[in-house]
Parts: sequence; structure tokens; C-alpha cells
Amino acid sequence: MTDYRFLKACNREPVDATPIWLMRQAGRYMEEYRTLRQTYGILDIIKTPELALEVTMQPINAFDLDAAIIFADILPPLEGMGLDLEFIKGTGPVIHNPVRTPADVEKLATPDAREALSFTLEAIRLTRAELDKRQIPLIGFSGAPFTLASYAIEGGPSKNKVHLKSMMYNEPDAWDKLMTKFATIAGDYLLAQAEAGAQALQLFDSWVGELNPDDYRQYVQPYSKQALDMAKEAGVPLIHFGTNTNGMLEEIRDAGGDVIGVDWRIDIDVAAQRLGDGVAVQGNLDPVALHAPWDELKARTKKILDRMDGHDGHIFNLGHGILPTTPVDNVKRLVDFVHDYTS
Repeated sequence: MTDYRFLKACNREPVDATPIWLMRQAGRYMEEYRTLRQTYGILDIIKTPELALEVTMQPINAFDLDAAIIFADILPPLEGMGLDLEFIKGTGPVIHNPVRTPADVEKLATPDAREALSFTLEAIRLTRAELDKRQIPLIGFSGAPFTLASYAIEGGPSKNKVHLKSMMYNEPDAWDKLMTKFATIAGDYLLAQAEAGAQALQLFDSWVGELNPDDYRQYVQPYSKQALDMAKEAGVPLIHFGTNTNGMLEEIRDAGGDVIGVDWRIDIDVAAQRLGDGVAVQGNLDPVALHAPWDELKARTKKILDRMDGHDGHIFNLGHGILPTTPVDNVKRLVDFVHDYTS
């Protein structure tokens, strides 16, 4: 169905109000989610389709959002490749056998997503059945090749990416093999999610802003393009999102995507002008603004909406994921204000 407000905006078609969804809209800021996490670990929820369905629907039940995004994580695809993933409280994701040498790259498998990630695909099927009753579309997603490589090589979050960039600069053949494998994994996973029922797909490149534009063009862009070209076969809108990418917005656009996500470090109308008329734009409220008093949050939201007034294809979102300490009431007021102000 293509007349959903969110999907119409993805295709730069006129809408009756600006659509809104929020990255990490299902998560720790919601009491329902925190209650569930007292019993289940994050990987337990992701790998149990009925629980992933429940968490995906929590923000849909609470707010008038224009899209749901399946509850998953960008890192489980690494497990099927042979990496040992653990989420450690207070630390976050840890890869216990990081990829550091050409031999490590050779060992990595590229399994079919339909087998290695069948739990998320089943969660998509279950969630799509529920969302269809409410006329709300479902977004699937994958980590981009560079961001997957960041975790795989560094072994977890990393500030300077020393191990990653060292392989990139010193082992070009190994880097090409690694990124080709990640592009294949990401593209196949996105395609499988669309086959399972996802009506739009987002490629998250959370760490790519650590690069300069020349490095992006040489070491990353071809592989992001490969993944997005594979996903394009699904025939659903593709969203391409990265943080700290204002120095390479045009390069991000040229790698692919019908919608380009931008963070809060640039005025959204400036980003839209640079990106041109061929893509929709998603963004770009600072997630911390949701902690502000309502009058301040409303003023910041209004400014974004005014900057995009008359621009076909704007999807309101945060410039990154919603934070665990976000006041729930501000989320509800934000969603309602975006709709009321632009309708």
C-alpha cells in the first residue's frame, strides 16, 4: 500500500501532514520496555519473534507515529559470520573475537539472512500482520558495511577507530574482502526483510562520520552502494542515514537511497538544498532537545518544520536515536505537534 503518509513522503509525494517516526522509538525510555528487560536480555528479545513484536508495538500503542521500525539490532548479523557477540551491562556490545588480520577476514562466513536471521524475519511477518490492522507501515534496517566493520574490527564502540583505520590503510586487499562480505550481508539482509514484509528499509552508518570525505569515497562508498543496490531490488523506499556526515552529504546521497537522513549539526534546509530534489530528507531534531521544557522543544521543532515548508519529501525524525532518559510526555507532545502544525 503506497498511500501511507510516511511512504508517500519517502517518494516525495504530497502529504496531508509531515510524517514522524523516531529512531530507537522502542527502547529504554519507555516503562513497558524496561519492565520487559528485567526478565529478558536484549538478544533474548531480538531472537524471540513474539517479544520483538511486543517491543516494536510499544511506541505504536503509546504515540500517533507514522511508521514502526522492527525491534532488532545492527549486530546480530555478525554472529552468523562467526563472531562472538555479547551485550554487557554498562559496556554495551562486545565482540570477543574481533577481526584484526587478513586471516580473520578469510574466516568470516556470509550466510543467507533467511537462515542466520530467521528470528527477525519472523518478527517482521508477525508485526506486519498487526500493523496492517492499524494502517501503519513497517521499516526494516541493517547496519552499513563500514559500521559493521567498525564493531567487528574494534571489538565494540571505539572513539578513534585505530584498529579499523589501520586495516583500511595497511591491508587494502583484506579491507576490500571484508567490506565486500559486509556489503553482501547487509544487502541480502535488507532484501530478506522486504520479502518478509518490511515496507521501507534503512541503512544505518552510525560511525562513518569518523572519516574524511576522500576516505569515504575510496574505502566506503562503493560498498554502501553495493548493499543499497542489492536492497533496491525489493522495490521499497530506502533510507540512508549516517551521523557527522555533513562534510560528505553529497557522497552519501550518491551511494544510494531514496531518503537521506541528516543529523542536527546542520540546518535541515541547507542539507536539503545540497542534496537536491532527487531525494527525500529525514531529520533532524537533536535527541537531547526532548529533555528541554515543552516551549523550547516546540520552538525547535517549529523551526525545523518551517525550514522544510514547501519541500516535498520531509520525514520528521531525530538526528540520532532517542535517549534512555527522554521524558515520555515530550515524545507524545512532539508527535502530536508535528502533525497538527503541518496539517
